[in-house]
Amino acid sequence: MHLSSYSTIQEISQGIRSKAFSPIEIVDAHLQRIASCEPKLNAFVQLDQHEARLQAAAAQSSVLRGDPLGPLHGVPLTVKSCIDVTAWPCPAGSLLRKDYVPHEDAPLVSRLKAAGAILLGNTNTPEFLMAYETNNLLNGKTSNPWNLSYSAGGSSGGEAAAIAAGCSAGGVGSDGGGSIRVPAHFCGICGLKPTPGRIPSTGHFPPGTGAFSWIGVVGPMARTIADVRLLFEVMAGPDPGDALSAPVPPRRYSESDLRGLRVGILESDALGVATPETRAAVARAAKFLAEKGFVVEPFHLNGLDRALELWWFFFGQVISHLLRHSLAGHEDHLSPMLLEYLSRTTSGNSVTLDQFMKACADRDLLRAEILRQLQGVPILLSPVSSNPAFRHGEGNYAPRTGYLDTMPFSQWLNLTGFPGASVPVGHSNEGLPIGVQVIGRPFEDELVLSVAEAIEAARGPWQPPPMEIA
Repeated sequence: MHLSSYSTIQEISQGIRSKAFSPIEIVDAHLQRIASCEPKLNAFVQLDQHEARLQAAAAQSSVLRGDPLGPLHGVPLTVKSCIDVTAWPCPAGSLLRKDYVPHEDAPLVSRLKAAGAILLGNTNTPEFLMAYETNNLLNGKTSNPWNLSYSAGGSSGGEAAAIAAGCSAGGVGSDGGGSIRVPAHFCGICGLKPTPGRIPSTGHFPPGTGAFSWIGVVGPMARTIADVRLLFEVMAGPDPGDALSAPVPPRRYSESDLRGLRVGILESDALGVATPETRAAVARAAKFLAEKGFVVEPFHLNGLDRALELWWFFFGQVISHLLRHSLAGHEDHLSPMLLEYLSRTTSGNSVTLDQFMKACADRDLLRAEILRQLQGVPILLSPVSSNPAFRHGEGNYAPRTGYLDTMPFSQWLNLTGFPGASVPVGHSNEGLPIGVQVIGRPFEDELVLSVAEAIEAARGPWQPPPMEIA
């Protein structure tokens, strides 16, 4: 079995078990790849080479002793730098958090380690995760391995760039408005925004509590859907720190389970117009599924205009209201992108309790209405974003051309708590990846992954970035 920078998690795991290569060789190869790519990508915040090598040696000893091996034994992974890992700085892209070092692992990190994973480091984010471009005053900007002049996306941009470049076999991002799916789409990898509660968000900053527990989730990112599923299965399960966490049993779907499944190609005037290349990628994915026996047809979904209004009320007005109080007096230490977000969400009037309570009720009622429409159509296909990756500095909250006009395809899922996966399907005329979004109903994450895997199988093997970034 051949080891490469782009070996999948499954290939690495099989190679270690068959002793085709050792965890030490795996980790060394990834650290060498990071040393080559990092000066151009700037994907990492913390790189713990010493501990990774110690863990690799311990993992190899376990193999030689014939110990039982976990599903991720010896696999090198990364996590977004807003998720607690013991003794690693966890700044979430902010100068104001540069000295924060957690004393315990987030539950999802503990689960990865218990499964045998070796964490190499954590990855870059925009400040407080509030942008679709990864750039900040603490660590600078992260570039897209497909073209270094372009953004890797945000807020899990460092994670997406590291995985796409072969610096990490997979990892964990978070998503409050597309922040797993958009970077995955920009960088040509796979990512899952799970149903809230499937993977505990305990140990994530900002914390997903109260009304925000629906909005933000943590989820897996990797180069293949099979690897995303494996990471999901390791991390999933209830945790007392996450009020929405639920003991949902895992499920697998066979080809016979999927045959005849109805899939809707999402239509809604509220979502804007995607580029012709993006629409062609969705059509290609739909054709793949139709050829595999799925029943694929256009599907108009009502209520998404209100869903987007409510998402922006929570993600924009409410969160910025809370941030302004905690950041008052620290404006000189804030990144331009965070300042832009705060300026765009300042209406002059504070959010009232009546407004907040009505928005919470409206969200629940709208979610129920959308679910009623989807009773007979468990899966939808749509773009992830209206465009492929943009150039550095072009991401903004400006009217007509900014995030609120290019990212609605992803944002409404965070309001409703639906799972969604991004899977690469095509490329733009500039050679940039284009992902397609597979959307499911709450707690049917495994069905989303099964449909995404069917698209991936028809597409053919994953292709690495053509540029030599090392």
